[in-house]
Amino acid sequence: MSITTANESSRSPAVDLRDLTRTFGNRPVLNGITMHVERGELFGLLGPSGSGKTTLVKLITGIDKADGGTVRLLGEPMPKLQMLQRLGYMAQSDALYNELTAKENLLFFASLYGLAGARRNERIQAAMAVVDLLDHLNKPVAAYSGGMKRRLSLAIALLHEPELLVLDEPTVGIDPVLRQSIWRELLALRERGTTIILTTHVMDEADKCDRIALIREGRLTAVDSPGALKEKSGTTNIEDAFIALGGGGGR
Repeated sequence: MSITTANESSRSPAVDLRDLTRTFGNRPVLNGITMHVERGELFGLLGPSGSGKTTLVKLITGIDKADGGTVRLLGEPMPKLQMLQRLGYMAQSDALYNELTAKENLLFFASLYGLAGARRNERIQAAMAVVDLLDHLNKPVAAYSGGMKRRLSLAIALLHEPELLVLDEPTVGIDPVLRQSIWRELLALRERGTTIILTTHVMDEADKCDRIALIREGRLTAVDSPGALKEKSGTTNIEDAFIALGGGGGR
């Protein structure tokens, strides 16, 4: 049995995926996914609906388990419950308690992350400021709009300043001005050393990533920087590069 030391763990990629497969019924959803995400990298997963992005994110975060292959997160094999405090996750569907206020939701998740006292209060204020919801802190989540719920979900993911932030379509339903503000915060987090993985359909968001994995029908068609992908495909934008590198022109 091999043992991973602290030094080996710190040198390993933030995410290391080897030959991942996942099938639902008789339908293969992921087929032989192998890739890595470096520590401190802003990494995008770009693909159409149904391409396997959300399933891949669930395997990375330990919410789901692969049928084959391995997932290592910050040097640790997944799934592993103890990784919760090192990981921030924003799901595509908001996992919120609608009968509670936003603050009560934040207090609940803060307790899961081990935050308490002044530090907890400081992080609640800071996270809600990022998503511009401080004025709605004591409002029941049931009274939030869909866009406000997305913003609250992002605040929860940011709450404990995780080493790795995994965001599934984080800006869907968010107005353009706030989307720019959120991206400024994501880029600032990256500069401070946070590893960020996000799924997106938005081409200009993909262009902001250090590297992008193009995924279609459960397979990676390319992984590289936006500039390199455009150069390889002989195109001038990510959408054309996606199609040229095996993305196809479908849904």
